[in-house]
Amino acid sequence: MPPPLKGVRILDLTRVLAGPTATMLLADLGADVIKVEEVTRGDDTRSWAPPAAPLTPDAPAAAAHLPPESAYFLAVNRNKRSITVDFKKPAGLAVLHRMVAQADVLVENFIPGKLASMGLGWEDCRKLNARLVYASISGYGQTGPYREAAGYDVVIEGEAGLMHITGEPDRPPAKVGVAVTDIATGLYAHGAILAALRSRDQTGRGVWIDCNLFDSQVAGLANIASNYLVGGREATRHGTAHPSIVPYQVFPCQDGYLMIGAGNDKQFRLFSEKILRRPEIATDPKFNTNAQRVEHRDELVQIITDVLMQETREYWLKQFTGLGVPFGPINNISQTFAHPQAQARGTVVEVDHPRAGKLKLVAPAVSYNGKRMPIRRAPPWLSQHTDEVLQDLGYTQDDIAGLRNDGVV
Repeated sequence: MPPPLKGVRILDLTRVLAGPTATMLLADLGADVIKVEEVTRGDDTRSWAPPAAPLTPDAPAAAAHLPPESAYFLAVNRNKRSITVDFKKPAGLAVLHRMVAQADVLVENFIPGKLASMGLGWEDCRKLNARLVYASISGYGQTGPYREAAGYDVVIEGEAGLMHITGEPDRPPAKVGVAVTDIATGLYAHGAILAALRSRDQTGRGVWIDCNLFDSQVAGLANIASNYLVGGREATRHGTAHPSIVPYQVFPCQDGYLMIGAGNDKQFRLFSEKILRRPEIATDPKFNTNAQRVEHRDELVQIITDVLMQETREYWLKQFTGLGVPFGPINNISQTFAHPQAQARGTVVEVDHPRAGKLKLVAPAVSYNGKRMPIRRAPPWLSQHTDEVLQDLGYTQDDIAGLRNDGVV
């Protein structure tokens, strides 16, 4: 499939994770994403190291003053161009206005009202470009009493219910191992931008998108939210277990852990016969239906644990294979990338980075007609494309030199 967003220009004023995730996904689809960064430090995540990619001996001299490229930044900024502009200065604001006039999409994650105070709000930009899709990503949205509060993934995880249901029942709440609220918000924003571009094709008018971490996380509560809204049922923490299905959780074995999910009576019978080797358990009145298994959860979990602890993880993986009972090992990150499915699917790609040389990145997750969209550009070093982008906008070399001397770019 040809890159569907080829020719779409996106002005990316975001930083950290939610916004850069959205713009990276759009860049993967062929959009020309121009990442506008602060002049001296750039995106906050550029300084979030170690770890960082080691520099090659032949790294560009123009970037010699910069620190190594952080692994965090490299994770969500492929296929983009980087320009540094101080748009607090009039000349810098003029650069941004010229970019807005030529852009299809602007994505920003400033506190609501901040860009408007600087002459780059939705109303300002739509006057420059009536067809502009303007996507605002924030912590709590553009309206409401919390609109001006800064949004942080871990705070929203707590405030919007996710942390309350994450962790063991007898332990304090826990955050998820990655910033899932940020990532989910980036996915929502990416989809919303595509929808707005479609709307613009139909109406000829731009759209202002209000996407935020709080709403995204509430929506992400899924069946837990529905349990409360429909059934009035408050949620609790269950660790890896499922509140409504048993056995459906992580179990220990001699040298590791397994996730086992016998989601129906047939699977439980197979599990009892082939794994536990106690077929009578499946007909025991305490365990013969899922409702009974939930009621006698603790007793059944102990029975299963006692059996699994008798053998190694590898032994049990062989026993489960082909059985028809959902299962899987709890892999560390090294084991994840060594997984046969990861190897077969090509989940890691290698790109040439001008400062770091050969660089491994996680590949785009989706394939089209059996192929993933190519990575056209390695994640950029800070200001790598400033001259190139300014020339595209019509600035001369003398103009650019003047802007650089004045600290505008």
